[in-house]
Amino acid sequence: MEVKRVFLIVLDSAGVGWAPDAERFGDVGSDTFGSCVRSGKLHVPNMERMGLYRIQGTSFEKSGISGTALAPAEKKATEMNEAEAGRFDGGADFGKEEKSAAVTGCFGKLREQSAGKDTTMGHWEIAGVISPKPMPTFPHGFPKELLDEFAARTGRGVICNEVGSGTEMIRRYGEEQMRTGKWIVYTSADSVFQIAAHEEVIPLEELYAGCRTARELLTGDYAVGRVIARPYVGKAPDFTRTVNRHDFSLEPPRDTMLDMLKSSGRDVIGVGKIYDIFAGRGLTKTFPNEGNEKNMDVAIRLLDEDFHGLCFVNLVDFDMIYGHRRNVEGYTEALNAFDRRLDEFLPKMQDSDVLMITADHGCDPGFTGTDHTREYVPILCCGKPVKNGVDLGIRGSYADIAATVCRMLGTEYCGDGESFLEQIR
Repeated sequence: MEVKRVFLIVLDSAGVGWAPDAERFGDVGSDTFGSCVRSGKLHVPNMERMGLYRIQGTSFEKSGISGTALAPAEKKATEMNEAEAGRFDGGADFGKEEKSAAVTGCFGKLREQSAGKDTTMGHWEIAGVISPKPMPTFPHGFPKELLDEFAARTGRGVICNEVGSGTEMIRRYGEEQMRTGKWIVYTSADSVFQIAAHEEVIPLEELYAGCRTARELLTGDYAVGRVIARPYVGKAPDFTRTVNRHDFSLEPPRDTMLDMLKSSGRDVIGVGKIYDIFAGRGLTKTFPNEGNEKNMDVAIRLLDEDFHGLCFVNLVDFDMIYGHRRNVEGYTEALNAFDRRLDEFLPKMQDSDVLMITADHGCDPGFTGTDHTREYVPILCCGKPVKNGVDLGIRGSYADIAATVCRMLGTEYCGDGESFLEQIR
């Protein structure tokens, strides 16, 4: 069956257990989905029916139903015969819980090959481009000469220049920022230059202009993956960050899935942070980030639109609001809330639609620290054009998604990945 539309939804940071190279990142034992499962409050019947709990080698794999786990992490998917795999039925009953439902999707997990664990590298790899070199980080803050130049170009001074949680930086420096009008500049373990400002002190457009200035300065040895605007509101000690965050990313070093689909005449629609992550490249239409719920509103509305191509959705709240703040209960409820939105999404899918659900890295809310975690990510697929119950095993790269999506949509592009289309159609 021909595929006309692919909806690719990234649950930002929803990893499924530490990767083989997690020790290099200090992340052995991290397990984002596992922490939520162990909370006892995770209720995701739609993803369960798509095969979530059958993913090999996870802490939450249900014994006796998923076969023998593959030994090497890089080993490709297990084979299934046509007779062993049914097809997605769709329909209004799909989103309703059943006591013992058969698997109505394809499932597996992906290992990241890029040399980092941040949003930019994760999404680029999903889109077909592996990043072999890490982006620069600044564990002791940014050099004085860089911040002096930034201050001179923007006409505002800089305070903070520390490494840590954004909420903590705003708590500690928010009042001083409001009093002086200076920028709060800080970073984290990721390759980021973050700028926080109170919306009533520095208007959003000036904050965004300051970020563009920083992006121009941050080249060469200073070429961080993202400059991030971090606006906040309120009064001390109850400052809160707003949804007006905006990321200013480096451009991908070469063509991605988005570029190739667009050049072949397909529609490429970005929802949420996708425009920011790819610096606007390869998109034919974009909808800004407004949080998980509103981003899903957009995705569900797009089911009613006539387009031919890819709808690429990022849901950042998992990472930004719950993962970095190590809030297991909040993360778990966010996953539950997303699964409830699938009750609306799945029955509206057309016969030629495919849904893919994945993640870009981990950010285990039950782990130590506040940083991202080096983990495998899930891949769940469903739709009438694909089989039911196919175990994709443990895939060698996130880039396998790009190779598969492009083949589905009739574009000859594999990037750095290998397509699994033949196994699922």
